[in-house]
Amino acid sequence: MVSSFLKAAGLSLAAIVAATAVQAEPVKIGSKNFTEQFVVAEIYAQALEKAGIEVQRRLNLGTTQIAQTALVNGEIDLYPEYTGTAQASVVKGDLTIGADKIYDEVKSYYEKNFQVTWLKPTGINNGYAIITLPETAEKYKLKTLSDLGPVSKDLTFGAEAGFADRSDGLPGMKKVYDIQFKDFIIFAKLGIRFSAVTDKQVDLSYGFSTDWQIADSKLVVLEDDKNLFPPYYLAPVVRQDALKANPKIAEVLDKVAPLLTNEKMRELNAAVERDREEPADVAEKFLADNKI
Repeated sequence: MVSSFLKAAGLSLAAIVAATAVQAEPVKIGSKNFTEQFVVAEIYAQALEKAGIEVQRRLNLGTTQIAQTALVNGEIDLYPEYTGTAQASVVKGDLTIGADKIYDEVKSYYEKNFQVTWLKPTGINNGYAIITLPETAEKYKLKTLSDLGPVSKDLTFGAEAGFADRSDGLPGMKKVYDIQFKDFIIFAKLGIRFSAVTDKQVDLSYGFSTDWQIADSKLVVLEDDKNLFPPYYLAPVVRQDALKANPKIAEVLDKVAPLLTNEKMRELNAAVERDREEPADVAEKFLADNKI
């Protein structure tokens, strides 16, 4: 009887010790290699720390492939990823099926093949945004890409050379909206697309929805009313073993998700790139402002 009790107690104690050891492992947070990723990864890291979870930062890993490999191999436990990127680069799936279906498809694929879970997506959809000056939008009565089609023959568009060949570039704009520009100006450097519009070298170009320059230059974004461009919603992708060891991860990051929007992300990106603030400081202020 005593031996059985001690054996049972020993097993119970061992289980407690093992569970404690698992929970004591820091959550390793990674990011890809650009500003938005640095800021969001810092927001995740600091939010988890405020909830009492120890974290290790492994930021600036590089490309999607590098971050994905690190996640699958357990070198990191989570990082922020975009649904469209995962669908195109990892799942190799259809980008035209709509935002909800893409999210469901990548979530299912990651769980089945990698034992990785997609948590609740943020309000950030960092997809393509066709941009123009307010006076151009007013002159041609442009609010949507459908509005652009009939007047596009009078306007010029600028982008890097590859935009002329992509299915979601000029060919897609022609197919979906019958947009055929008077002239296509090829940019030697992608970074000049905003100045090219503001300096009136071209009438329109494209950016990404969370580019801070859109608001800073007071540019107009034309609505993609027929959903030509794939959705790129940002969400945390997390290893299931990390979630099992730290169930609070999902609760904390799901609370953060709705606070991150395109408009807010433009502000956060601007604080780093324009105002030269550190991503960690920007993240700290964001969490304080939202009382997290």
